[in-house]
Amino acid sequence: MILLRDLSFSRNGEALVTGASLQLHPGWKVGLTGANGCGKSSFLGLLRGELHADRGDLERPPNWVLAHVAQDTPALPDAALDFVLDGDIELRQIERDLATAEAHHDDHHAGEQIGLLHGRLGEIDGYAAPARAAALMHGLGFSDEDFQRPVAEFSGGWRVRLNLARALMCRSDLLLLDEPTNHLDLDAIIWLEEWLKSYPGTLILISHDRDFLDVVTSHILAIEAGKMQLFTGNYSACERARAERLANDLALAAKQKREAAHLQSYIDRFRAKASKARQAQSRIKMLAKMGDIVAAHIDTPFSFRFPEPSGFSDPLLLVDHARVGYDATAPIFDKLTFTLRPDSRIGLLGRNGAGKSTLMKLLAGELQPLAGVREEGRNLKLGYFAQHQLEQLRPAESPLWHMIKLEPRTREQDLRNYLGGFDFRGSMVDAPCGRFSGGEKTRLALALMIRTAPNLLLMDEPTNHLDLEMREALTIALQETEAGMVLVSHDRHLLRATCDELWLVADGKVTPFDGDLDDYAEWLAQDRAAEKRGGKSSAASRNAGGNSAQEKPVAAMSKEAALAARRPLLKESEKLEQQLAEWQGELKLLETRLADQSLYASPETRLLEELTLRQSLLTQNIETAESRWLEIHELLESTKEN
Repeated sequence: MILLRDLSFSRNGEALVTGASLQLHPGWKVGLTGANGCGKSSFLGLLRGELHADRGDLERPPNWVLAHVAQDTPALPDAALDFVLDGDIELRQIERDLATAEAHHDDHHAGEQIGLLHGRLGEIDGYAAPARAAALMHGLGFSDEDFQRPVAEFSGGWRVRLNLARALMCRSDLLLLDEPTNHLDLDAIIWLEEWLKSYPGTLILISHDRDFLDVVTSHILAIEAGKMQLFTGNYSACERARAERLANDLALAAKQKREAAHLQSYIDRFRAKASKARQAQSRIKMLAKMGDIVAAHIDTPFSFRFPEPSGFSDPLLLVDHARVGYDATAPIFDKLTFTLRPDSRIGLLGRNGAGKSTLMKLLAGELQPLAGVREEGRNLKLGYFAQHQLEQLRPAESPLWHMIKLEPRTREQDLRNYLGGFDFRGSMVDAPCGRFSGGEKTRLALALMIRTAPNLLLMDEPTNHLDLEMREALTIALQETEAGMVLVSHDRHLLRATCDELWLVADGKVTPFDGDLDDYAEWLAQDRAAEKRGGKSSAASRNAGGNSAQEKPVAAMSKEAALAARRPLLKESEKLEQQLAEWQGELKLLETRLADQSLYASPETRLLEELTLRQSLLTQNIETAESRWLEIHELLESTKEN
């Protein structure tokens, strides 16, 4: 077991936890929770032996094999599948020993050694290891074509997935995972949940995804106010216990009652107008549980609401027969037609690379249609949040500077109060935001967007980097706004609680999804099964005779014509891979440079601004190139089968 005895630890001289004493037993699946910066990652560092305790003991069985996800992946020439197989250290050692022994097979001792090694290989199921590695990679979204691609060719997000697959490949006794869902889509998250549920070892998991914690964990280890407390049960059970504890404080109990009554009045209003659609009914059930959640987070450091929009147009936005993409000859969407109205609250679903972010860029006006119409309502006021907007923050300037730039005539104290609602208090209000963590930058970007009082919210993965407290505050704030909304998120709790309808992005089309998130999980499972059977997703096969400009000619192609069609695509793919490798290398160097604190101390801000601008441009270039690369490989897949 893992034993903590009067354990105290700190980071950079700042005390994080004092006097923790508890036991974690083999086979437990422990969710490690607490606000950002409370010491969760430091605790994993202690378990890995990379940090040392200030006082007390942290003991774990010395013979346990430990697995964790590496933070960096060097630009290796190794094939992705081999890189994942390297996670099983004993397997690789046996393979090396076998190669040495077989080189000396005439030696009697070597023959004996070969027999023993093959015996051990059988015991650890080593012959099936490549199939196990392939299953891990498929589960995390890689295709068969990716297996032999060099690690160096993959982008940052995909290298994180490779590192995760490598950690899962290790036959470990203790698995440490620090926010493993951050770079995953919903498809991969649902697969990972199932894998972790059947993992036989001890798991310690940091996650801010409440659904993920609820499905996977048997215990919660909460860090709060410098103390560690162990709860039996999943996150929701721990939350109920916390709500009861807070109810012992009279002032907080009164606040719990006020918030519960406020939320109930909203739920009653919503129930009266909700449609019979499965997702709208699913949302009613989710909202009924929100009272318990609010009670557990009543002492949250966040307090903000969306200001009411000054006016609406109906429709807010109209898209008609739009062709959308980055290349007129190979659009991602064609004949796209829909209307967004003031009461639209839509969640976008779809597998990685299906085009959800491209669709959001079209809605935001960052991408104009190649043909057809994108028409804004007369009073449309967009509020767009996407990850690349974090790079548009001025790194040398403070949160207050950004607010004054947005509202130069507003009283400074009012702006400080507003920022306080997003937990920017004290010296943080005046600190340069280049030093901020990803979560702090996300909070600031959201604060700036919310302040503009939009009537149509476009939110692409807004919860990345946000802790559970801020996620809950955002979920509650989104309940009450009258603004229309389109949301892309892998946070199922946020989708369930805020969306009335779901749209599926698949095979170059956007269609209403007749179901809720549980139905979507089933759709994904069927899609995966169809892929395994025929190498083509069910969605793709349903549309085999469909409207995609590429699909019709491919179906009728001769082998020679198919080969001729593949050549320019392969050439373009090769060129893109080279370009991506260069951009990723430059981005890595840039990020190292931007991490240098002396850059922010200099009064000369032009260099800092140039570096940040280049970082933003590179990120956008990489995103566009990756979308095109995925598109090419889907076309190559379809030509391969004919």
